[in-house]
Amino acid sequence: MNIEERLRTERIGKLLLTFSVPSIISLVITAVYNMVGQIFIGQGVGYLGNGATNVIYPLTQVALALGLMIGEGGANYISLHLGAGERDKVSHAAAASIPTLLGCGIVLAAVYLALLKPICTLFGATEQTLSYALDYGRIISFGMIWNVFSIGSTSLVRADGQPGMATGGMIAGFVVNIIGNPVAIFLLGMGIKGAAWATILGQMATAVVNIVALRRCRTIPLNRSSFSGCVGLIPAVAKGGLSSFMSQFTIVIVSAVQNNLYVYYGAQSIYGSDIPMTTMGVTVKIFVVVQCFALGLSSGSQPIIGYNYGRGLYQRVKDTYKTILIASVLFLLAATLWFQLAPMSIVRLFGESDSLYLEFAVKCLRIYLLLIVVDVFQMTGSIFLQSLGQPVRAAVLTLIRQIIIVIPAMFLLGRWFGVEGLLWSGPVSMGLTAIVAVAFLRKAWKELPRNGKENIIG
Repeated sequence: MNIEERLRTERIGKLLLTFSVPSIISLVITAVYNMVGQIFIGQGVGYLGNGATNVIYPLTQVALALGLMIGEGGANYISLHLGAGERDKVSHAAAASIPTLLGCGIVLAAVYLALLKPICTLFGATEQTLSYALDYGRIISFGMIWNVFSIGSTSLVRADGQPGMATGGMIAGFVVNIIGNPVAIFLLGMGIKGAAWATILGQMATAVVNIVALRRCRTIPLNRSSFSGCVGLIPAVAKGGLSSFMSQFTIVIVSAVQNNLYVYYGAQSIYGSDIPMTTMGVTVKIFVVVQCFALGLSSGSQPIIGYNYGRGLYQRVKDTYKTILIASVLFLLAATLWFQLAPMSIVRLFGESDSLYLEFAVKCLRIYLLLIVVDVFQMTGSIFLQSLGQPVRAAVLTLIRQIIIVIPAMFLLGRWFGVEGLLWSGPVSMGLTAIVAVAFLRKAWKELPRNGKENIIG
């Protein structure tokens, strides 16, 4: 049974295991890259080192945003046109994605290296964390080309029907990173610089595996002729990944505002300026890891939803999303219980510190992540809309969550209740966004039967 026949006839649960499990693993590994570094930095350098990585985190999010925009945009374009039988467009879309990823990485590296100090100041570096941030950031900047390419090429490999290779690339990078961190930090005594080099080496390992996979494509007819005239497809590819780009890039904006607000209001509290900014950064990264289950399910389902939508198999599209939603709710509910009942088991992973640090870290987990279970509608909904070829709606939904609601909530709650009020911006924004997301999804759901004639195959 070839890949197209499987997409239109195989059981949804089995297809999701094939496509989404590798996607979940790859996203978790990507998210854990930074978190593993923070665990070792917390143990070997201290919480000021972790504060520095929080300052650099938005820079890596820009790379993630660009990698996903081109990679997932290309993968989504490939799936939709593969379902429609337009193989020439599939070939050129893949060819357009590869040099675009490389170009984005080169541009980012140049910008970061030229403007690193003012960028660090913009993202909330204090006098105590600036030197650490510069040491870590310079090295991370050199690796941007590997960072962007490894992220985007993973989506292309998965769209080609090689989820195993996509997962293998991510695992290779993770193994290199998790071994490299303790060796560089403790054995070689490189401190925070060692954590940065371990991250880059992991990204290089992932990129190399993906290059091997792309040289032997199974479904995508990729060859030298594919690159002829492919430039014209770059806007269409980027448009298909617009929601993913907005989802990640808005994190950059929120991080800049958030870090500075935590520094400002933290200085007016018993916790000081560095503890709130550092612990909140750790909390966000924990949340990103948890999000990876819902996002991985949704991202892995893109070939399934996109192909069946292109074929007019709307009931399979609906069944796929129902499965994703139910599984995501159950997982996030379990995570919520963990954060509420045993937060210290997570906090202590990032190093022991004084009582004020531990106290605020526990508050971060319990308050900021209180309503993550309802955030599932935005997380899965934006990718679902993107898979249906509705990137504008998906992008609007992402903007509502990340910009329109959360930033005003931080300013208002911070002004009224101080640094602890900032923590409540999390559940407030998640709850309000869930209401909007459900409305968007209901509209898309009702439109499905009217978008074409139901085409039952197999």
